[in-house]
Amino acid sequence: MTAGTTGDIHPTGLRRPASQIIELDVQGMTCASCAARIEKKLGKLDGVQASVNYATEKAHVVAPAELSADDLIATVQAAGYGAALPVPEEQPRDRAAEIKRRLIVAATLAVPVIAMAMIPPLQFPGWQWVSLVLATPVVTWAAWGFHRSALVNLRHGAATMDTLISLGTSAAYLWSLVALIFGSAGMIGMTHHWTFSLSHDHQLSSVYFEAAVGIITFILAGRYIEARSRQDASSALRALAEVGAKSVTVLRDGAEVTVPIEKLMVDDEFVVRPGEKIATDGVVVAGDSAVDNSVITGESLPVDVGSGSTVVGASVNTTGRLVVRATAVGSDTQLSQIAHLVELAQTGKSRSQALADKISGVFVPIVISLALITLAVWLLMGESATFAVTAAVSVLIISCPCALGLATPTALLAGSLRGSQLGILIRGPEALEEAHRIKVIALDKTGTITAGQMSLTGVVPAEGVSADEVLRLAASLEAASEHPIARAIVKAYQGTAASLEGFRNLPGRGVQAAVDGRSAAAGNPALMNQLGLSVPEQLSQAASEAAARGASTVLVAHGGRVIGLVAVADTIEPSASDAVRALHELGLRTVMVTGDNQAAAEYVAKQVGIDAVRAEVLPGDKFDVVAELQDGGQTPVAMIGDGVNDAAALTQADLGIAMGSGTDAAMAASDLTLMRHDLMLAADAIKLSRRTLNTIRGNLFWAFIYNVCAIPIAALGYLNPMFAGAAMAFSSVFVVTNSLRLRTWKPKH
Repeated sequence: MTAGTTGDIHPTGLRRPASQIIELDVQGMTCASCAARIEKKLGKLDGVQASVNYATEKAHVVAPAELSADDLIATVQAAGYGAALPVPEEQPRDRAAEIKRRLIVAATLAVPVIAMAMIPPLQFPGWQWVSLVLATPVVTWAAWGFHRSALVNLRHGAATMDTLISLGTSAAYLWSLVALIFGSAGMIGMTHHWTFSLSHDHQLSSVYFEAAVGIITFILAGRYIEARSRQDASSALRALAEVGAKSVTVLRDGAEVTVPIEKLMVDDEFVVRPGEKIATDGVVVAGDSAVDNSVITGESLPVDVGSGSTVVGASVNTTGRLVVRATAVGSDTQLSQIAHLVELAQTGKSRSQALADKISGVFVPIVISLALITLAVWLLMGESATFAVTAAVSVLIISCPCALGLATPTALLAGSLRGSQLGILIRGPEALEEAHRIKVIALDKTGTITAGQMSLTGVVPAEGVSADEVLRLAASLEAASEHPIARAIVKAYQGTAASLEGFRNLPGRGVQAAVDGRSAAAGNPALMNQLGLSVPEQLSQAASEAAARGASTVLVAHGGRVIGLVAVADTIEPSASDAVRALHELGLRTVMVTGDNQAAAEYVAKQVGIDAVRAEVLPGDKFDVVAELQDGGQTPVAMIGDGVNDAAALTQADLGIAMGSGTDAAMAASDLTLMRHDLMLAADAIKLSRRTLNTIRGNLFWAFIYNVCAIPIAALGYLNPMFAGAAMAFSSVFVVTNSLRLRTWKPKH
């Protein structure tokens, strides 16, 4: 899938050369070394940056505009692997089912082979020849994927993890075959006892078919679990893509016409009946209802919508009939963007994975060298060829770093998908790593700490006047205005508005009209001065106190005197205090960055417990504030914002977090997007990232320690190949299952 050709804008403002993003499906990879090798081949092309992920079998390539997808595919094929452009409609290849078939056959044949080798009473006359017959399909057909990968890499002078598996199992099988034909192992009536360590046997009297079939079966079991985890990830993406509506009822010349969703165009008006999915993102033009947005935001309670409300595609209309005007279709909808970002999160490569790939690229040749050294040393020390070869085979088997290739991608996949389920959209695995490092969080005020919508916070009447009367007059006068403050006042009044005569809008000052036969006005102190009305001391003091809290005040006059004021403010988000407390518990320092005046900013900061305030910051200066907090790169900083004016600061920050209720520009510039207006999700994102990184570290520790400890044991002849294969396969299974635990992680509040 080519994502188009663009000229990227760098934060410095310079335009980079035109480039394109091409995604490829890659076939034939069997380990992280394969991914590293393909990445290296693609990276040798001029101007190409490639990230190949073994766990998702995808390549994410940034290439010059003049380079075609066919050129990239040819490069991958030249490396011995398959590649193709993704076909969205195509049923994905079921690799798990393919591996399962081989696993079932291998396990069915391996069990009797292992049982006969381990339990002397089962070693009937000729049992070793039966073992040969049963082991042959396992070592050839069931293990063909390993052999094919080894041969492909051999042609290019490379060695991968599969090279170790192929060499180890082939050596065990062929050495046993030689012992059967040319040694005493083929004699009818031969028996041998299965031990943990190798026997110092100077005759060809032992067979190791159980080692070959056991290793292959264990590794296939690990690969099957891994394939299932990757398939679950792909299934989640497909499910996300399929939650949208398949058809839509469009209004054409006043008539309702049902058409496929692909026919819907921007600015088309369509009907959504109760119980139906909203076809695409849009604005309600008629009707009132409650909409279930849980599929997009994770919010369980339906949201009331009416004329002018924005709605999101794939959400469900619950009660009334709506007419919606489409504002985005196809790949531009929020649902499509979510699916694309989740896929990018899986295709990206983290620093941890890059390190693991690099290590595996040099690890395999070293292991083969160690196996050859083991063989040579034992032969020089006078040991039998049987003992020396078996010890070398054990080294090959125990050293296979399959767990190393799975340690990082499986944990990042599980963490990213768990984040999306919780309402945290993670742009890439790098975001999880950055979130783990964060020391300071800078927060925008409006729309982040606050709800981003004006609401009535207080009514102060003058002496002899009721608060209800002040609000009634204010709402009646402001009913015709579209100003956010006016809308908040009108929304707060539930009664019947008074009738107006001679209404006049006075820009920058307020409104004026006759109410109940007497002159009335609502506006700022300048309007009151213009009308020659004095403001009582009580109201002046109330206005000053409201301003200190960041509220806006509207003075109300009627019958030649000022009768009261109403205060309107952007209210603090209900979860803000708990969220800031949770961030502090994580050891993070919080800083509020806002364009508001110092007094208003400090009031809000005090209410929610923010550590420091940067007030009266111009929109373009938020970038500089974040850079200053970073202290020359010494302090990792996260920025949480929701507006276009936050986009540059979000990009500058080590971790950009956008509120999902914010602008497209903010979300495009961020690393994490909180899909509902709940600041607690930011704390959850940090917690999830720490848990994910701890899982990765645990995985890598197990993979490395296992290899470091086991290689000397195998080289010294204390590890039977059968035990070596079981231990190696167990490490892979452990890593995958340890990573999958992230899928059940729940934040503690």
